[in-house]
Amino acid sequence: MKAKDFSTSSHLRFIIPSLIGVFLFMFPVTDDGAITIPIAIMAGWIESGWEQTLPLIMTIIITITAIGTLFVKAIGPDKLDRTPFFKSLFNVPIVWVVTRVLGMIFALMVYFQVGPEPIISDVTGGLLLGAGGLLSTLFAVFLFAGLFLPLLLNYGLLELFGVVLTKVMRPLFRLPGRSSVDSLASWLGDGTIGVLLTSKQYEEGYYTKREAAVIGTTFSVVSITFSIVVIEYVGLGDMFVPFYLTVALAGFVAALIMPRIPPLSRKENTYVSGKADDISEEVPSQHNIFTYGYAKAVKRGSKASGLKDFFKQGAQNILDMWMGVAPIVMALGTIALVIAEFTPFFSWIGMPFIPLLELMQVPYAKEASETILVGFADMFLPAIIGEAIPSEMTRFIIASLSVTQLIYMSEVGGLLLGSKVPVNMKDLFIIFLLRTLITLPIITLVAHLLF
Repeated sequence: MKAKDFSTSSHLRFIIPSLIGVFLFMFPVTDDGAITIPIAIMAGWIESGWEQTLPLIMTIIITITAIGTLFVKAIGPDKLDRTPFFKSLFNVPIVWVVTRVLGMIFALMVYFQVGPEPIISDVTGGLLLGAGGLLSTLFAVFLFAGLFLPLLLNYGLLELFGVVLTKVMRPLFRLPGRSSVDSLASWLGDGTIGVLLTSKQYEEGYYTKREAAVIGTTFSVVSITFSIVVIEYVGLGDMFVPFYLTVALAGFVAALIMPRIPPLSRKENTYVSGKADDISEEVPSQHNIFTYGYAKAVKRGSKASGLKDFFKQGAQNILDMWMGVAPIVMALGTIALVIAEFTPFFSWIGMPFIPLLELMQVPYAKEASETILVGFADMFLPAIIGEAIPSEMTRFIIASLSVTQLIYMSEVGGLLLGSKVPVNMKDLFIIFLLRTLITLPIITLVAHLLF
């Protein structure tokens, strides 16, 4: 199989959609002085234009999801055998039925401002559902990311990356080359996009359980845009370059170590539904990695379906994300934020870090310890709590650590639990803790050099 064996139209069916996909998801552009990607800009238009309406829309989506799930459980999922997509959407395990109902209850309480203050407060449920809140962001991001995601998945781009980068990803991270696309989309766009890409490829049989778990928890990195927000919030915006280089170094070391230790190393190296067809990344002797990768990409692009199926799959992606993820983010994110804001739980569990921080000569070790594990609830909480600490070095460490921890329940953690990626709450907390222990010494060492 060589590229010249395909027609011109086959080449174009790979090149044109893939270039559009790369532009939308990976091409860095500047918007109001910040580096972002076109998908994020389009999402921003929806967020700003519908800011006051989106909380109501998300409340309706979460409510329909919960009621539809209860209805399907009541009538029996076999009644939806003719519509497998809706069957898989509403026929979920009992733990997610309870979570969806809880998400609906929280959403209705927050939207109508009835119920206990800890749930409807602007720093808990309101932070998620309020105008400009996380769920509004997810609505807008999912709308465009879901619609255009087939451009990355279906036209050969992953086949090209899979072959070209497998010599890097396999030895370093024990992952297929195609996983580099997930990481790049997260880095330039948003961690939610990386989780979405990973989940879809896992469902389609392109990643094993172990690979999906590693990619979802290690490579769905925090975007450049949000990293800028964090470092500016702690008053160190002029140090963005050394800050982000520190984050990249610590994240790289964590990515080397995490796949090689439990719980990720103990995940089964089996596919969700048997091995997918034609996903080998081995290069035949008559090819080099570029010619073989390109030939595989053109072959995949030539088999891609038409425009009708493109929009059908995009619409299914959107519904799957809105209804599969939003209730879980609302339920688990609210609970995590209530614990963080209205109980001393995270302060208590942060106390063991005080001796470690003192050993590493971090100023204001006690105050810093309170921020270390609170990031499990929401990535922005450490910056909010640590913003008042007088030491610039300590604020630098807090900001850097919050970005490298990755697993926070109000977004990526909730998304992973709501996706098909095979991780549970226990896995996520252990991974969060391990990432903290791995990256904290590296960040502190760099901070000592900088300050």
